Amino acid sequence: MAEEEQGQEKTELPTEKRLNDARDKGQVPRSREFTTVIVLIASAVALLFIGNNMAESVAQSMQYAFNLTKKELFDTAAITQHLMHTLEIVAFDIGSFLAVTIIAAIVAPASIGGWNFSLQAMAPKGSKLSPLKGFKRMFGVQAAIELLKALGKFFLVGVISFIVLWQVRDQLLTLGLQETQVALSILAELVIWIFLIISSSLLLIAAIDVPFQHWNHIRQLKMTKQEVKDESKETEGNPEVKGRIKRLQIELSQQRMMQEVPNADVIITNPTHYAVALKYNQSGEAAPYVVAKGVDLMAQHIRQLGIQHDIAILAAPPLTRAIYFSTELGEEIPSGLYIAVAQVLAFVFQLRRYRQRGGKKPQLNTEVLPIPEEYIRD
Repeated sequence: MAEEEQGQEKTELPTEKRLNDARDKGQVPRSREFTTVIVLIASAVALLFIGNNMAESVAQSMQYAFNLTKKELFDTAAITQHLMHTLEIVAFDIGSFLAVTIIAAIVAPASIGGWNFSLQAMAPKGSKLSPLKGFKRMFGVQAAIELLKALGKFFLVGVISFIVLWQVRDQLLTLGLQETQVALSILAELVIWIFLIISSSLLLIAAIDVPFQHWNHIRQLKMTKQEVKDESKETEGNPEVKGRIKRLQIELSQQRMMQEVPNADVIITNPTHYAVALKYNQSGEAAPYVVAKGVDLMAQHIRQLGIQHDIAILAAPPLTRAIYFSTELGEEIPSGLYIAVAQVLAFVFQLRRYRQRGGKKPQLNTEVLPIPEEYIRD
């Protein structure tokens, strides 16, 4: 069996069980390019909003540090107080920046492969320490793809950087004419915008990498036809056994159904292909319902039982097909067929009285029974 599986190609899409097993092992689609881009963009946007405050906070803390006297530098209490004061100045702005980047780093990968924490993925694996397998990873298909992505990023960043710097060349050249503080402020804003534009350009690489990672994840989990069959046997049981069980269930259901035929008031037939046995509680609390129905051989058995138990058998092809296709076993007939079935039952009850008391024999033309168009079956 193992030799057969080795010779088979993995052409089948992974089953739900295989995907879940892979997820338990920590194997989910992940795009490092997408995560990196989102973190970079989030960082750039955060700097646009709080960059000035961060710069001012850092400048204040440095100014405070430069004002320390020689005595204070060797005073532990003074240094501690200075550090606490510095933290008070920069903590909120730097903390906000770090919070944004951390949230981006957590949300970005989860948006592709979902939240997943697996101890199996964290466990050490001997295969990762194998020099031979490490060599194969270095020169394998995955390594070639990573190289192409790296070259693509290098080319893209280079081109975008050149275009952006060319657009702002005049502003950069005039910085020397500005006051130092103004020049630094303009330069900082330019750097942040350039950083944001370059980071956003990497979305192109991520847009290619995300679907590729999904495709590659499915490709790695593909199964052979034999693996699908084996898994089906493990999870759902042997198909042959299931087939036998289903056949037994059908046989038992048919036996119970045939036991109800003697209780029917009338059997309506096609007359050869279909047969439907109806029962009506004359208390009038419920509509007539189906106690048995069948086609071909089963219809023949129903008719034979009807003859054995002296049940009225009436040939009404359109009505028989209408009931057969619209009503399941044990269900009441639909309201659209009430009039037609009522006429049939009235005829059956009149026929019983005729047999008991004599008189004029009742007649029924089944070809004119009122059947709504939506119930007509050919």
